[in-house]
Amino acid sequence: MTDAPAPKRAVRKAFDRAADAYDAVATVQRSASDHLLAMVAAQTLQPRRIVDAGCGTGYALTGLQQRFPDADLIALDFAPAMLRRHPPGLAWPLCADLERLPLADASIDAIWSSYALQWCHPRKALPELARSLRPGGQLWIATLGPGTLHELRDAFRLVDSHEHVLPFQPPEVVEDAAEDAGLRILASERDTLQAWAPDLRGLLSDIKTLGAHHTGATRRTPLGKTAWNKLVKAYEMHRTPAGLPASYDTFWLLAEKP
Repeated sequence: MTDAPAPKRAVRKAFDRAADAYDAVATVQRSASDHLLAMVAAQTLQPRRIVDAGCGTGYALTGLQQRFPDADLIALDFAPAMLRRHPPGLAWPLCADLERLPLADASIDAIWSSYALQWCHPRKALPELARSLRPGGQLWIATLGPGTLHELRDAFRLVDSHEHVLPFQPPEVVEDAAEDAGLRILASERDTLQAWAPDLRGLLSDIKTLGAHHTGATRRTPLGKTAWNKLVKAYEMHRTPAGLPASYDTFWLLAEKP
């Protein structure tokens, strides 16, 4: 199994471009964050310093502030445009990469990361996250699994042989990397979250707005009319009463540094 991420420059560029419109279509991202916060609420830890690693436009910061009103929040993202979307005073902004954190050893009580780890190499990012945690500190993660956008992958297979959907890491890769980094797993869950659109063009537009478009694909030329019509017909096989679905295979993990 591979745990290689998408090219970093492509991901950063995609999220910088997506920042202004991101919140309008990030329903699945908010659902994943809400579920992670519910899992965190069951823990007894009362952190004084929390990092939101891969904070995006900052949706999770409000929930974290409400749950831990006495904690200092650090909003970390490697896309500068995402950090500029934050309301002032909510958290300290920090533009940085999860694989090279500018944080002192054992300086953080809790690290939150929702839908960011999939853009990293887990065996580089997780040791960095673990290094930054103090003993007894916790790591709270939501990330994408290999079933993400399987409808789009299946439809494209009927059109050409190019790879159009990134092969996100299986949960066991994340768990293994976390344990190898010295973390103890406290809880994990997995579920499929879905977004819908009325047609394929709208669905692809939403995926592009979320920043996760073609960052791992080998094809760069637009589809011709015949190929496009074939793709539309193949994707229509997945239609539901709610519209065309986009599935997000989501894995939640809570871990502790002994």
